[in-house]
Amino acid sequence: MTAELVRGQNHPLPGTRLEVRVSAAQPVVAGATLSDDRRRVRGTSWVAHPGAPTLPGLEVSRQAAADHRLAVDLDALPDDAHQVNVLLALPVGVTGPASFGAVAAPFVAVTGLDGAEIASYTLTDLTAESAVVALELYRRQGAWKVRAVGQGYAGGLAEMLTDQGLPQAQDLAATINEAVAQGLARSVAAPPPRPADEARVRAAAQGHTAPGEVSPAPQGDPAVPHPVPPGPPAPGDGAPAQPGDGGPVNYTHPRRQTSAPPPPPPAVPTAAPGQPAQPVAGDATGWSLEERLYNQVWGMFEDLARTTAAYRSAVDFADSRREQELDKVLSDPRSRIGGAGDAARETARAKHGDLVDQARAALDRDLAQLAAEADVVEPALPPAFADWSSPVWHAYRAPMEIPMAVRLGGLHLPERPDLRIPMLVRLPLERGLWIDSGRSGTDSLADADTLRRLALDSAVAHAARLLAVYPPGEFTVHVIDPAGTGASALAPLVTSGVLDEPPAAGAAGTGAVLTRLTQRVDLLQMAVRGGVTSSLPPDLDTGEHLLVVNDFPHGFDDRAVTQLRYLADEGPAVGVHLMMVADREDAREYGPLLDPLWRALLRLTPVPDDHLADPWVGHAWTYEPPLAPTGSEVLPHVLAGVGTARRTGSR
Repeated sequence: MTAELVRGQNHPLPGTRLEVRVSAAQPVVAGATLSDDRRRVRGTSWVAHPGAPTLPGLEVSRQAAADHRLAVDLDALPDDAHQVNVLLALPVGVTGPASFGAVAAPFVAVTGLDGAEIASYTLTDLTAESAVVALELYRRQGAWKVRAVGQGYAGGLAEMLTDQGLPQAQDLAATINEAVAQGLARSVAAPPPRPADEARVRAAAQGHTAPGEVSPAPQGDPAVPHPVPPGPPAPGDGAPAQPGDGGPVNYTHPRRQTSAPPPPPPAVPTAAPGQPAQPVAGDATGWSLEERLYNQVWGMFEDLARTTAAYRSAVDFADSRREQELDKVLSDPRSRIGGAGDAARETARAKHGDLVDQARAALDRDLAQLAAEADVVEPALPPAFADWSSPVWHAYRAPMEIPMAVRLGGLHLPERPDLRIPMLVRLPLERGLWIDSGRSGTDSLADADTLRRLALDSAVAHAARLLAVYPPGEFTVHVIDPAGTGASALAPLVTSGVLDEPPAAGAAGTGAVLTRLTQRVDLLQMAVRGGVTSSLPPDLDTGEHLLVVNDFPHGFDDRAVTQLRYLADEGPAVGVHLMMVADREDAREYGPLLDPLWRALLRLTPVPDDHLADPWVGHAWTYEPPLAPTGSEVLPHVLAGVGTARRTGSR
């Protein structure tokens, strides 16, 4: 249960790998300082801020935003650092409120890597302050705790840093303000949220997560992109690029609406009176059947999460009640012997069984209804949402417009493994993918070579689906295979003609592809920031690009790693995405250098694995990769269709 702190209150931290989440109604600057055992900051190298966002064991956002996620690994902090201070400040030199008293109270929460809140604090009673120490994570007798601070400073960052004993406080405050101003100049406003999203936006502003959002369980995984319609971009994430002058660059969804969608069409009542209505595909709000199906799928996700949470809670209650009654029996010496004690114990067990049976009956009833709905919805899904086994893929034709989402696999819970909910992620992708080819975090019995092959097969399936759901010429895939170890798995992409060039191999080939894509990102960023996208070269392909990287980090030097990190951070905003096929354990040889890259990508697995969790109720969801059925020719068939459409430009 979350501890809701008040000013000065502390709470123990159960682990050392944490996130600090900040939600505010106004863009704020988030930073952190390290303090020694005398509560002093020893120098600028102990301050994490937008201009220098990473320290050992600590990473903060790179720009001002209304929402932030600060990553903290307390075990990785310097040995002489005894305290982490979480700082918030209002940006200076921009239009907006000058003090926290003019904005809604910011909300901060410390969470585990599974998204479960450990402690939260709402910073109330701020008036003229423009900077505030929100929380402190401190070490006491070998254990870590969090304390709600709420100490504000009317003099802003400079006064706050001076109070922490930093001699260079004025200069550092100026550096931070300059970095924030540059970040605000680079940022592009997100499209306005639809009314259906407003509840999620309001919940985010209050520090809550909307149902249906998925984030990783505690395995060091990066946060999973929200499979619900997006609101404002997350802190540090690139907002979708929008044309400033009617130019050709626009990576937002082309049919995103800003007014309320119509209600679902009325279902034909086919059930008997008193019985649940028969499920109907598309029975949700939305402007089109595609959008109604999308909303219905994530409504099913919410229903499954809710009903399973109710069942587990009921079982926990039954277990607790049984234990209390048995303890009561054992605490009475008169009931320890003889028939009275046996009868009391049998009664407690019978009550427990009745409660569990009632909970299971309710669960089975709800699961049966959801299974019936899934049986109706799955065959009605369009290709972008459908499983590879769906007949819609056998009649594949290149689409004329970009869909609103794409299927990246399936999700299920152990209470009903056969009830799988499609994992839909909005397009364009807001972040890249990490296909884990190692054994970390998985219970698979497959050997290392098999896992690597399955990971690359999964990457090919993901790339094929993305190519298939985009109109011809609007999505390009590049492949880097430094040692050529993935030639056989990559053959479907090569032989079908969907690649503009063969997979790049060797240091020279790898460097050429990375340089070309980073230059593309630089060019498009400059055009978008300057509002001159119409002046881009007429022969520039403004479609989206995906870079598939196999067997990382083998064959990559420091320059290549830096370029990959740059593409992961800046690429999605201008339509350049990463798909890494890599073993997390192999990547550890680079140390903390690759941690930001790891966190920036959505981790998927090539075998079923319960590494995803929703912060709404905390379930560990088992992820199923979207591989084609064994022996099926659907993947070569679809890729052949994509290749033909790309060559002829036909749909």
